[in-house]
Amino acid sequence: MNLKLPVLFINFKTYSESTGKNAVALAEKAQKIADEESASIALVVQAVDITIVSKAVKLPVFAQHIDPVSFGSNTGHILPEAVKEAGVVGTVLNHAENKHDNDFIEKAIGRAKELGLIVMVCAEDIERAKQIASFAQKPDLIAVEPPELIGGDISVSTANPELITDSVKAVKEIAPEIEVITGAGIKNNSDVKKALELGTKGVFVASGIIKADNQESAIKDLVEGF
Repeated sequence: MNLKLPVLFINFKTYSESTGKNAVALAEKAQKIADEESASIALVVQAVDITIVSKAVKLPVFAQHIDPVSFGSNTGHILPEAVKEAGVVGTVLNHAENKHDNDFIEKAIGRAKELGLIVMVCAEDIERAKQIASFAQKPDLIAVEPPELIGGDISVSTANPELITDSVKAVKEIAPEIEVITGAGIKNNSDVKKALELGTKGVFVASGIIKADNQESAIKDLVEGF
């Protein structure tokens, strides 16, 4: 996996502050901080913005989702080959806002791996993380994100630290090669430091950056946790 750890994943979601021209502006802010702080930052952007963002910065860009389809009659689906050609190095799967069953996820991992893409799969709890780690087609990263804390003011590392430590232990017992990322409510460098202390290799942040009064300052504060 060609991704420097620990890493800050910035999820652009579909906020107005991170769509189109605003997506490029945010990506450029992230690039500036990454250069200044020698930090690893990955950008998780909408499919329609992948091309303009990947051309604007050198940071690794991830698709927010792909479908387990190949070239052909798949209207409305996101083709893995298309996002790779647009400039991504990886993809996220099974975010809490776009969940799928295990069969779908494993097939999508397989398609991504055929193209050499890095894969991060989200899991809502330890049991789901264990299921994903047990796939024959394994992701590179599992992001543990309790849905009830996403977008909130309390981080998972504060509200439920045992979830992180237990998830890291469970995943490593099944697949030592998979690294664990955490998200949900991560807002500052203290949350990041705590997450790393608990055994993760990075954090997955959206509103804490996208909705901040000063996005650049928010990014800088978070990477200081590394």
